[in-house]
Amino acid sequence: MKNKISSLYIHIPFCQYICSYCDFPKLQYFRNFAIDYLKVLKKELEERVDNKELRTIYVGGGTPTSLDDDLFLELLEMIKPYSTKVEEYTFEANPDSLSENKIKMMKEFGVNRLSLGVESTNDKILKILNRKHCFEQVKSCVFNAKKAGIRSINVDLILGLPNVSKALLKEDLENLVSLDPDHISTYSLTVHPHTVFGINKVEEPSEDFAYELYEMVDTFLQEKGYIHYEVSNFAKPGKESKHNFVYWDNEEYFGVGLGAAGYIQDVRYKNTTNLTKYLAGEFIEEHEVVSPKDKKEYQVMLSLRTIKGLDIDYVNKSKMDVVNSYINKGYLTKENNHLIPTFNGMMILDRIILDLLD
Repeated sequence: MKNKISSLYIHIPFCQYICSYCDFPKLQYFRNFAIDYLKVLKKELEERVDNKELRTIYVGGGTPTSLDDDLFLELLEMIKPYSTKVEEYTFEANPDSLSENKIKMMKEFGVNRLSLGVESTNDKILKILNRKHCFEQVKSCVFNAKKAGIRSINVDLILGLPNVSKALLKEDLENLVSLDPDHISTYSLTVHPHTVFGINKVEEPSEDFAYELYEMVDTFLQEKGYIHYEVSNFAKPGKESKHNFVYWDNEEYFGVGLGAAGYIQDVRYKNTTNLTKYLAGEFIEEHEVVSPKDKKEYQVMLSLRTIKGLDIDYVNKSKMDVVNSYINKGYLTKENNHLIPTFNGMMILDRIILDLLD
């Protein structure tokens, strides 16, 4: 029977430099490692992905655009058989490694969406993050991508960075909106122990300050016509990420590459983050067989992240008093038998989910 899974995530772990805050599976870029990695990635792709009519493909990292041009072309060639029917085909990119040639190659292979790691538009803050681009490069990348015909563009922004006041955040937002992206992702700074920020004991923003920053972002972007459609994501109407909705709608998806996660035939799995094991073909590090009860809990956790909301039938009848309490306090609304988080609800979503799952 043909597999109905229609989405694929591919992880490229290489970076030309390591950012001060990053805790994703990543490695310093060395060409010989990348050559070996792509060979094994192709093997995993062929073994695991049995649907060549995928609807969404997302290539993330790491930094996919850190690959040399010939290896970048090899990656695109590798993915080509799976992208013949693709509706949304996204590549993550860093502005300093997104050349016009790479943009041209992506366009030729059907890539129609870019996710740019901007993080800040202030060049001094970018240096603190150990980012190697400047905002002028971001502007050039957006211009070149749109000129080439890749018009669907997401930009990432980190909130609560060291030395970033509300005034600087407002400048960031104004700068990002001036690029006219159709999607903006915002993430509050999380400091992980083994990152440069963690070692240097950089402090995360307080809950109150993080709330103030998100409220400022929410107000500013909605005034500019963006919809706050998921906890961390804003989009122009109709420009929401189709691939990310696969995760939030609790659908199954393929995941390949170092540290990648996937969900196939009621099994959630995570690949190893150990390059030696991965290159030896020891792909899966952990897996979880998802029971009907687990599936219901995942539905609650994921659906409540978005303004599509959660079908109330997934909530135990014994929890209706809790639901009504959150509605009365303005954290949830009820529309068409769905529970939808308000902005304030999104800010305390973990608490709501725990109360509904207890």
